[in-house]
Amino acid sequence: MQETSPNYHGYRSFDYLEPHADFKVFDLAPELGRVPAYDLGLTGEQSARVTRILADNHVISLHEHPKILTSDPHQLREYNHTGRNSMGYEGLAKSGMSALFDNFMNGTNCVTSEHGWKWNDVVYDLGLRFADIAKQDYVVLVRTVAELEKAKAEGRVGLVAGLEAATMIENELDRLDILYGLGVRQMGIAYSMANQLGSGLSEPQDGGLTTFGHKAVERMNKLGIAIDISHSSDRTSLDVINASSVPVFITHAGARTVWPTNRMKSDEVIIACAARGGVIGLEAAPHTTLSEGHPHHSIESVMDHFSYCADLVGIDHVAFGPDTNFGDHVGLHDSFSGHLTIGQAHGHVDYPKVPYVAGMENPAENFTNIVGWLVKNDYADDAISKAIGSNILRVLKEVW
Repeated sequence: MQETSPNYHGYRSFDYLEPHADFKVFDLAPELGRVPAYDLGLTGEQSARVTRILADNHVISLHEHPKILTSDPHQLREYNHTGRNSMGYEGLAKSGMSALFDNFMNGTNCVTSEHGWKWNDVVYDLGLRFADIAKQDYVVLVRTVAELEKAKAEGRVGLVAGLEAATMIENELDRLDILYGLGVRQMGIAYSMANQLGSGLSEPQDGGLTTFGHKAVERMNKLGIAIDISHSSDRTSLDVINASSVPVFITHAGARTVWPTNRMKSDEVIIACAARGGVIGLEAAPHTTLSEGHPHHSIESVMDHFSYCADLVGIDHVAFGPDTNFGDHVGLHDSFSGHLTIGQAHGHVDYPKVPYVAGMENPAENFTNIVGWLVKNDYADDAISKAIGSNILRVLKEVW
């Protein structure tokens, strides 16, 4: 973990409001120190190189949820029902990141519904988060490459607003324009369950991209919304890659060849994405990117997927989308079990359950440990620079 950025001045979410009077107060998980720090066993020289690389390069997470969870995961539904999620500003100030793609509540957005993805709830979530961001000066909403680069130059963290699925637009194409106008710059197609655009990865039948889905891809291309296919089915993913006039992202996933569940992407999809210039961000949410060599989920498991994908499609097409938050992520999954319909396996794959992903447990530590692992494993500075940010920036320059 890096030193706290000098540009962070101590703001906490909703400091501009009166607790209890203006919003309901929950007991929140600690941003820092919830689990022991991960020791990569770096030398002093290697640690200094990690610090230099983080300072000198764009460090972009392709997928995060930088909210602070409730201490008791059973209160998460009630917490989300208020529409207000606290952001881990202090943790982000120690992360070394220059930008991150924030994907908000998404399927856990229970403001008016237990099932998420409702239009009003998504707008409510976006608006309250943007209001909180507007009241401080460390994290800044970015909508263009110039704004992202400006945030890096000023030592601030750029936040790219993203949504994991387009389910909330229903059959209203113009809702994409509205979301773009609000600041959204990245969007998934489907989240596991099928919607008007296409099939999700948990569906028993893969219908591919619909006619409306083709229109939505065309509109997202025209607007400049980066497309994500992480939770889309194989056929839908391939259809989107072929239909899009610009590269697409797999913002948070891994390789099915390394761990055979349908939450991972097939070699065919990864190769097709890269062939059109796209990038895969390696996932680290609990019990996703496991590997035969490292079935106890940790940074080592995640980097097995990284190494495989880098060998499969080249270092120019890999990045990281850890998909983490501040608090008990395993508890979050347990409390929303079945509700999210994330999808599991082609036939169940047994694995040991862990309380957290060692080395990639929250946004404050992810990239320090990722760069540390790459340094320890003798990756060149240029290769590291590509994997932690410049590959993503290259795609954004084309998409936005």
